[in-house]
This record gives sequence, C-alpha cells and structure tokens, in this order.
Amino acid sequence: MTKVAEVTLLFWVLKIIATTLGETAGDALSMTLGLGYVTGLIITAVFLIAVLFAQIGARQYRMSLFWLAVVATTTMGTEISDMMDRTLGLGYVWGSVILVSGLLATLAVWYYRKRDLSISRIVRTDTEIMFWIAVIFSNSLGTAFGDALVDVVGLSYIQGALVTAGVIGIVLALHYATRVNGIVLFWVAFIFTRPFGATFGDFLTKSVHQGGLELGRLQASAVAVALMGALMLVASRPWSASRRLA
Repeated sequence: MTKVAEVTLLFWVLKIIATTLGETAGDALSMTLGLGYVTGLIITAVFLIAVLFAQIGARQYRMSLFWLAVVATTTMGTEISDMMDRTLGLGYVWGSVILVSGLLATLAVWYYRKRDLSISRIVRTDTEIMFWIAVIFSNSLGTAFGDALVDVVGLSYIQGALVTAGVIGIVLALHYATRVNGIVLFWVAFIFTRPFGATFGDFLTKSVHQGGLELGRLQASAVAVALMGALMLVASRPWSASRRLA
C-alpha cells in the first residue's frame, strides 16, 4: 500500500497537465489578478498547507486529493521560482542552483533516515512529508529551468518544450533499455515534466508577439482542470491500469 499514485503512463500525462495548470494558475494569481508574487505566494502557501494536511492525514490513497496536492505544489513552484527571479533578483540560474541544492538535501535526508527513496511504499507520515518537500523543490526547480530556457538561453516556448520532451524521451529509453536505477530516473522525469508543462502553459497564455497563443490564463486553467478531471475518471476505471514506468 502507498499514499502515492501508481506510476504509469497515465501518471505522467496527469503530471504534465497538472504542471501546466500550476503554471497558468500561478501566473493568473500574480499577474492576471494583479496580486503580485509575494501575495500570490502567501495565498498559494495557505492553500498548499491545507491540501497537504488533508492528504497526509488521509489513511489511504485518494486520487482526487493526491492530484489536488500535486497541482498545489506546481502552483507553489511557479510562485517560488518567479519570486526568486523577479522579487529577490536572484535570476533563474542562481534560483535553479539553490533549488537543486534543496532537492538534493531533501533526498539525502530522506535516504539517510529510511535507506530507501522508493515512492511505492509511502505509508508513514514522516516519509510522506519528505516526499512532498521533495516534490515542492522539484516543481520549483522545473519552473526555474523552463523559464531559464526561454529567458536566459533564448529559446521559444515550443523549443523549450521540445528540449524538455527530449530529456523525458531519454529517461524513457534508459528505463526500457538499461538497468539505470528506477528511482533516479523517476526523480529526473519528475523534474523535467515540470518545465515541459510550464513551457506549454506559457505557450498557451503568452502574447502572440512573445511566441504564444494568447488564450488567457484563466481560460487555459479551466481547460487543464477539465482535462485532469476527464483523465482521473479514466484512471478510476479498472481497465485503465497500464504498464508500470517506475
């Protein structure tokens, strides 16, 4: 038994859509609604704490609650990355360095305490807390990396999405063709699905002259919510189980 969703193809599709939603919802709070990064971060943090309190307090895995927590962490990741760059002036590169350090430290403490980083056996409260801390760091890191590809490297949103999709493809090939540790591959894929979803979210919402489709953050968020709801409905069917990917 575990409190985390089974890692299948559907898991990764939901994760990508959740990251897209986190990007559009986070930007909607700070920019569309004009709340600013600090206020947006506070609102997102309160929401995240409430959701994680419910998730960690639950006695068993609940699909809707788990994915709501993932969306909350991706939204938080958007706010953290943007605040580090635009409010604190650290830039996406230094922000990424700080977030990588935080993620590695979290995984190191987790491994030191449990001697296991597998997510297939997360039932204890302390282990689940370490998991969600790692998720917040990885989602924040993914956001900073995706923004760095566009703002620092100079790629378009589609090019940034293609780069991160390429990394995900390499991880998938390593999973099937080699004996590289599955836990390592899981966390690499978890990090890079974030910038893939984030750059796709930016592509949907940014203005045309910036290389986007200018759909509007609230509209794009609504579409992402609808897609996640439909996929969770599919995942709840007994015939939806697919081959484990991690």
